[in-house]
Amino acid sequence: MPSGVLGQSFLPLTYPKQLNKVAHTSARALTASRPKPFLQTQRMSPKAQAAASATLPDGATFPSTAGAGSQPKKANAEDKQALVSKVDAFIFDCDGVIWRGDSVIDGVPETLDLLRSLGKKLVFVTNNSTKSRAGYLNKFTKLGLNVTAEEIYSSSYAAAAYLEAINFPKDKKVYLLGDVGVEEELDLKGIAHLGGPGDGDHKVELKPGYAMPHDPEVGAVVVGFDKNINYYKIQYACLCIRENPGCLFIATNLDAVTHLTDAQEWAGNGAMVGAIKGCTKRDPIVVGKPAEFMLANIAEAFGMERHQICMVGDRLDTDILFGQDGGLSTMLVLSGVTSEKDLLSPDNKIHPDYYTESLQDLLSVKQSVNT
Repeated sequence: MPSGVLGQSFLPLTYPKQLNKVAHTSARALTASRPKPFLQTQRMSPKAQAAASATLPDGATFPSTAGAGSQPKKANAEDKQALVSKVDAFIFDCDGVIWRGDSVIDGVPETLDLLRSLGKKLVFVTNNSTKSRAGYLNKFTKLGLNVTAEEIYSSSYAAAAYLEAINFPKDKKVYLLGDVGVEEELDLKGIAHLGGPGDGDHKVELKPGYAMPHDPEVGAVVVGFDKNINYYKIQYACLCIRENPGCLFIATNLDAVTHLTDAQEWAGNGAMVGAIKGCTKRDPIVVGKPAEFMLANIAEAFGMERHQICMVGDRLDTDILFGQDGGLSTMLVLSGVTSEKDLLSPDNKIHPDYYTESLQDLLSVKQSVNT
């Protein structure tokens, strides 16, 4: 890895002291009203977005708020120009926006280069916890995308940062349902853990009078996406949460589906979290989208007002809700999970400011800049 890639400007792997305040502030916002000993998921109320400071081109409309009372609007050329002119930074979801499986979506590299040339800050946020930030940097690089480590924020990192922010006791351990991404981020924070991929082959052998043992020093169970989830892992997590006093139940995300390949949708982390919620009757603390903790960390690290940021995603219930609850501008792309039919359905109550077919549609802004 080139020297200086993991810079100090934004969420480096070593998490410098100057960002401790960001994480602690974010954690307090999430847990201020928690019942004890178990924390509960919190969601911020939507904030009114600031009025656009720039004069809108003819034909453009830029709503200051979006939601159940507004009709989704497909962005025209003027709308895209107005959006790019208004905001200083873009937060992108990855799966379904930047790539599908291991394939880059058409036009994405050129769009990112254009936005950088216009002076926009870019952040790439993913709820997929299977990789650490270093792992995602490797994926971006292999896909030929010009991205640096400080621009990446994964839910695997969010889980570790949250535990650090609440001063998770040094004598306690984390039991992990998940992949190496969370393991690597916990290691970087010096947080002891067990489970994870190492428990993938474990089986439960039931016999009369058998009680499955578990570690009484586990103080948190973190549930991330786990392709090798099994009954042993579910029971171990269940025992820790139900029997260890004050044990936290943390979910990296609640996504219903994910893109493991570009051929179809696959069951997401919501399935794993649902299994643990079902047997413990506990609600998890969610640290990925649409949780406030993740957005507060990003906004403060960049030192930006939220109305200066646009969230671009393919999911209504995570990406767009994440942006709306945080007071961001929002744009939905139809290159991932959400179809236009789903978006325009009378049953859908989450409406972005704009929607478009894919990220490459923003390339129309280049023509306006060059004329």
